[in-house]
Amino acid sequence: MRFEPRGKVSRFWTYASPVLAIALTIVGTGAIFWALGQAPGPAVYTFLVAPLVQTGGLSALAIKAAPLIMMGAGLALCYRASVWNIGAEGQFTLGAIFAGGFALAFPNLPGWLLYPATLAAGVVGGALLAAVVAALRTELNVNEILSSLMLTYATQYLLVYLVTGPWKDPQGFGFPQTALFSDGATTPTLIAGTGVHLGCLVAPIAAIAVWAALSRSVLGFELRVVGEAPRAARFAGFSERGLIWVAMLVSGGLAGLAGMFEVTGPIGQLTPDISPGYGFTAIIVAFLGRLHPIGAIFAGLLLALSYLGGDAAQVDLGLPNAVTGVFQGVLLFLLLACDILILFRVRLSGPRAAPAGAAE
Repeated sequence: MRFEPRGKVSRFWTYASPVLAIALTIVGTGAIFWALGQAPGPAVYTFLVAPLVQTGGLSALAIKAAPLIMMGAGLALCYRASVWNIGAEGQFTLGAIFAGGFALAFPNLPGWLLYPATLAAGVVGGALLAAVVAALRTELNVNEILSSLMLTYATQYLLVYLVTGPWKDPQGFGFPQTALFSDGATTPTLIAGTGVHLGCLVAPIAAIAVWAALSRSVLGFELRVVGEAPRAARFAGFSERGLIWVAMLVSGGLAGLAGMFEVTGPIGQLTPDISPGYGFTAIIVAFLGRLHPIGAIFAGLLLALSYLGGDAAQVDLGLPNAVTGVFQGVLLFLLLACDILILFRVRLSGPRAAPAGAAE
C-alpha cells in the first residue's frame, strides 16, 4: 500500500473524511469498551444513543452543545485566516468572570438593563483576553498558540482566586463559589421545565452570522485570502495586522459570550469548574466541521453528545468519566489520519519482483 499525491484537493474526501473518522471512532470506542470488560454493542449504545432517548436527553444535548457551537464557529473563522487561537477556554473563563462580576456588583439593577449589560460584559471579557494575544502577535511577534494557551491557565487561577477569596459567598457553607446571581442577571429559559435557555438559540444564529460574514462580505473574503494565500493578500494590500485583530476579537468575543451564557444559565453562579474543557473541545469542533461555521453546528452536537455519553457510561456501566476525553482524542486522531485522503489516494500493489540475479 502506498500513498500517491492527487495533485489537487479531493472535494469528496474533504467532506467524507469526517464521516469516515466518526465511523472509525465508534468502532474504536467499542474496542476500548471491550478491553474494559464491557460488551461493545450495549456499551456504545449507552454512550451514544441512550442519552438521546431518555427523558430530557435532547434538551440536555442542546444545553451542552451551545457553548461548543459558539466557540467552534469563532475558532473556524480564526483558523480560516491562519490565526491559531488555542485559548478559547481562557476566553470562555474570562467572559464568565466579567459577566459574573457585573451581575454580583449590580444585583438590584432592573432586568431590562442588568441582563444586556451582563451579556456585553461577557463578550468584552473574552474579547479582552483575545486582544492581549493579538497585541502580542502583531506588536512583538509572539506565537499566538503559546500565548493564548498560557493565558488560559492564568484565567483559571484567577477564577479560583476570586471564588475562594474576595467573591466567595459568605453564606455558602465554605464552598468555593459566589452567591447566586439575581433573577435580572439570569439567562431566560426558552422551554419551561427543560433548562433550554436563550444561549441554545443564540449559538446557531451566531454560527450562521459568522458563515455569512465569511462568505458574503469583503472582510470575510480578506480573511480567507490572508489564510490561504498570504503573499497574494499582501500584494493586494490587505492589512494582515488588522485581520489578525478582527479574527481574534470575534473568536474571543464568542467564547466570552459562551462563558456568560454558561454561568448565567445552567450554573447560575461562579464556581471553579464552570467548564469541563469546552474551549479545548471546541478546537475539535472547528476541525470536525471543516472550518465551516455551519459545520460547527453539527460537530458541536456530536461532541456535546460525548459529554452526555460519558456521564451515562459512568452511571450505568461504572466506567470512569474520562471515557469522554478518550472518545474525543480518538476522534481527533482519526480525523487527522483520514484527512490524508484529501491530498493523497491509496494505491494497492502486489509484492515487488525480486531483483534480477538475486540468490534464491
